[in-house]
Amino acid sequence: MTPTRVPRVMSIAGSDSGAGAGIQADLKTFGALGVFGTCAITTVTAQNTVGVDAALPIPPAMVEAQIDAIMADIGADAVKTGMLPGADIIRCVAQRLEFHAVAAVVIDPVLVNRAGTRLFDDDALEAMRSALFPRATVVTPNTCEASLLTGLEINTQDDLKNAAKALVEELGARNAVVKGGRMEGPATDVLYDGSNFLTFTSERIDTPNNHGTGCTLASAIAAGLARGLALPVAVQQAKDFVTAAMRASFPVGRGHGPLNHFHELWGRSAPPQEPSP
Repeated sequence: MTPTRVPRVMSIAGSDSGAGAGIQADLKTFGALGVFGTCAITTVTAQNTVGVDAALPIPPAMVEAQIDAIMADIGADAVKTGMLPGADIIRCVAQRLEFHAVAAVVIDPVLVNRAGTRLFDDDALEAMRSALFPRATVVTPNTCEASLLTGLEINTQDDLKNAAKALVEELGARNAVVKGGRMEGPATDVLYDGSNFLTFTSERIDTPNNHGTGCTLASAIAAGLARGLALPVAVQQAKDFVTAAMRASFPVGRGHGPLNHFHELWGRSAPPQEPSP
């Protein structure tokens, strides 16, 4: 009997020691959605549910070595990028994606932190626009990131559409999903494919355990593409997965806890609440 080939997805992103976001969230998402996940670490962070205490970028040569090691043996049907700390690493990743001719590339442009503070300098922002976006199957910025990238203010659903259109027609991505989760009302995201807009709406889950939602959405989209799903189907699957993982989340630590990526494995009910101190 010939074994079934498992789809493979690589995350090129930062490490979150608290395991709520970054490669930890990505690998959990890949496992939950039935694809084999690998990673190339771009940054090591010391963080928890309250905040980030320290961050150490990995040298570009080591990032390149990780990518090449995976591609030389395991391969990748899709790649998802997250935190890329600086222009040198951005250009390195863009070059390796081109060299290895990766078929599906999901770029989550991590440009701001939870407080809205910008993480990138102008050189890195320009490298992302000019070197990385033209290699993207889809980019998945939130409203703050999309505003930084396009220079547009984003306050309404029409603004989401305008930003998504600019990301494709001006910055070179093939498709763009602009996430409106930080806006008021239902959680609404807009996909633009160069011709048409699709709107994805879900209920807003009122929980502090929302650390890693952007990472999880992007990695879930990458998992869907690796499994051969059409992009709109992959986006809908990803949005449904994030919503369910937030609904089943549970408290870890004193701040913004993680999603429950394995909610289906653990059962429909969230684990017991932590006892009060």
